[in-house]
Amino acid sequence: MSQPKEIGLVDSLHRYPVKSMMGEELPASRVGAKGLQGDRMFALADSETGKIASAKNPSKWPNLFQFSAAFSGPLNGSSHLPPVRITFPDGSTALTADRNIDSRLSSGLGRPVRLLSHAPQSGQLEEYWPDIEGLANRKVVTDEKMPEETFFDLGMVHLVTTGTLESLRARYPEGKFETRRFRPNLVIATSSGTAEFPENDWNGRILAIGGEVKLKITGACGRCVMTTLAQGNLPGDLGILKTAVKHNQAQVGAYASVIQGGLVRKGDGVRIEPA
Repeated sequence: MSQPKEIGLVDSLHRYPVKSMMGEELPASRVGAKGLQGDRMFALADSETGKIASAKNPSKWPNLFQFSAAFSGPLNGSSHLPPVRITFPDGSTALTADRNIDSRLSSGLGRPVRLLSHAPQSGQLEEYWPDIEGLANRKVVTDEKMPEETFFDLGMVHLVTTGTLESLRARYPEGKFETRRFRPNLVIATSSGTAEFPENDWNGRILAIGGEVKLKITGACGRCVMTTLAQGNLPGDLGILKTAVKHNQAQVGAYASVIQGGLVRKGDGVRIEPA
């Protein structure tokens, strides 16, 4: 029987406690059926439409990326998680457990919202498609369904490789292809000599990470307008998405489901199991 093939290491781990807000980098995380523990635990709902607020529609939610969210204490693998601390654009903070959190968030965002801790059975969000040739839609806003009872867009885990980011960077050196533009849970530092876009070859394959976790790649991650938005010291740049469209069919990274949970640490080896 052939052995699993070593393909790289876990370069970094990321969790986003509130959907479409900036998140936190982690040294390690428990992984379960719904991905990294605490990931997308909360989301905001538009009080008028009931739709989930998302930076995918930046004209409606122009400053979501100016908010950040991090758990107020360690998770320690417990099912009883501490509140999340939300940092507002002006530097003030609030906890998700605060009684006035909805009014604070509504004021900060300029429209009425509700903080949700439980996902609806059939959630929807709005997505704006910029005017870029090669996208499925152009210059329209569409309603997109979300997986039942989650705040995810598609897969429970999103990963991207350093190989893919380096390939895109080589094609558009002026662009800042940094991890945070793509909001992955796992960044995998791929070994030298791998394909330009390694994830393209992994669909349906099993990745073994460290000594416990196994993920099944369920499909490529098609990118959207979020990758072009300004955040922190990163400028807005439509060229980021144009480059992905031109050179890799708008795909950067992959989605995965969890077939075996456990602990993932930065520096863990990543292996692809034989087909």
